[in-house]
Amino acid sequence: MLRHLRVTNFAILSDVSIELGPGMNVLTGETGAGKSLIVEAVNLLRGGRASADIPRAGADEAVVEAIVEVPEDLRGRVASVIEGAGLPKGEGEGEATEVFIRRVIQRGGRSRTYVNGALTTAARLAELGALLIDLSGQHQHQGLVDPSRHLEIIDAFARSAVIMESGIAERGGATLEHGASAGLAEAMAEAWAELRRRDDELAALGGDEREREARVDYLRYQLEELDGAALTSGEDAAIELERARLASVDHLQGAARAAEERLYGGDDSARDRVAAAARDVDRGRRVDPSLDVVARQLAEIETLIDDAADQLRTYADKLEGDPERLAYLDERLALIRRLTRKHGGTLDEVIAKAIELRTELDALTGRDARLAEVAAARAQAEGAAITAAAALAASRRKAAKRLEKEVAASLGELGMGSARLTVVLEARPLGPTGADRVELMLASNKGEELRPLTKVASGGELSRIMLALKLSLRRADEVATYVFDEVDTGIGGATAQVVGAQIRAVAASDSGRQVLCVTHLPQIAAFADHHFHVEKAEVGGRTETHVRKLNATARKDELARMLGGHATTKARAHAAELLAEAARPRKHASARS
Repeated sequence: MLRHLRVTNFAILSDVSIELGPGMNVLTGETGAGKSLIVEAVNLLRGGRASADIPRAGADEAVVEAIVEVPEDLRGRVASVIEGAGLPKGEGEGEATEVFIRRVIQRGGRSRTYVNGALTTAARLAELGALLIDLSGQHQHQGLVDPSRHLEIIDAFARSAVIMESGIAERGGATLEHGASAGLAEAMAEAWAELRRRDDELAALGGDEREREARVDYLRYQLEELDGAALTSGEDAAIELERARLASVDHLQGAARAAEERLYGGDDSARDRVAAAARDVDRGRRVDPSLDVVARQLAEIETLIDDAADQLRTYADKLEGDPERLAYLDERLALIRRLTRKHGGTLDEVIAKAIELRTELDALTGRDARLAEVAAARAQAEGAAITAAAALAASRRKAAKRLEKEVAASLGELGMGSARLTVVLEARPLGPTGADRVELMLASNKGEELRPLTKVASGGELSRIMLALKLSLRRADEVATYVFDEVDTGIGGATAQVVGAQIRAVAASDSGRQVLCVTHLPQIAAFADHHFHVEKAEVGGRTETHVRKLNATARKDELARMLGGHATTKARAHAAELLAEAARPRKHASARS
């Protein structure tokens, strides 16, 4: 819930702090006192767009800050959004129990957004705000009259019905799957994704037949050349080495024989010099045994010289010129270089290119068999999607009847007993959300035809329809705080009392939800768990708004003022009656909460 709200330099809100509580919080005060500005500030906390002229005259920026306490059932979702945005998790062990939000609006409309002290975007805040705050008011009814949102509404209600039935079944010893309705929507989305994937595969296998045949011929020609070359990895380097050796046979043979002569064959060879040195050392070690080590080393040198001379002799004897082999290597190397230039890159990349071309050729030549295989898979995917859509449609029909019944009961209590809200379900082409088009239709009076909400409902009627829907959907809405901005438009008297009772039912203690309500009607304000009075005053020649929480006595005086303009004895008595009436348990609220 929205636990603490502070607004500074926000139009006439110089510095306003409000400590909100659980349940139903009400803001009352004269017109123009700043109540709607507070609602506008709350809207910024849910990612709303900031107006360019918001900062107070003389201030460079306006600031809105809030501490939001996250209900237990929303902590996992909130933590997921925060983690996905790379933001600090906030207060609490494990899943965050509190979120700190700060919006700074600069003159000109630019703003900075912070969540748990870290800078983020308004779009990220909007994603988080959708879970934390829901705003409904005179100018926020567009979602209700927009048919594109009606499918979302009925699906949300279907999920809430399953959750409530599951809870009842568990208390009775039975078990129901909590995610049954959500599972239908997920199954539909997955089935549609599979169907689209198969459609894409079929499209990839299609195309002009002449183009396909031309491509097959091209691939075969290229592969014939590459296969005929029979390339192997590292072959070019090996050929370069062998070619260099064959091209230098005379030079290599001369060098080997000269080296062998110096080591072993000629007069005063290295072998003779080492042997003479060994004899000298041998005479010396008879006197000094420490020369034994040198003697052994000289013996090893003699052996190494003998081995080296033998290897040089053998190497020179085996070297032979081979003009035919050299010509072959030149041709082979020229072929490799031509293919690498043609296909680009290195020899290994040319070999990989051949594999790639063969894979494509296999796919094209095996097209007919693959086409039949994919077509069969596509038919199976379409059947699964149709089955999923049928199950989802059945769930929606069931939810629609239940929603119509619950909303009808609420509308009757709201003074619209002759009104009839109908959920119209019509078939539409199969899509990711099924094969249904859903629209909420209303007959405002008995005997009238059903018509779209946007064509029949006045502002006051929309307010009451919205409230009836919110009451029915409160278990489905994944939101912590509801904000109702003057939804009492066009109502009064006994109907206003019902509205107050229904708003408080939305924030019933067992729901774990909170309501912030702006109202001009004392019948609604009487139902508040926490009552705040908003007033403006001149301070230092400037207008400022102040908000104070009312105690029991002050609250009675405020209701009396709202009733008659002055807190007279008669008005106070009437206010006391309203408070007493609001404190009584109401059957309609407890029956559906």
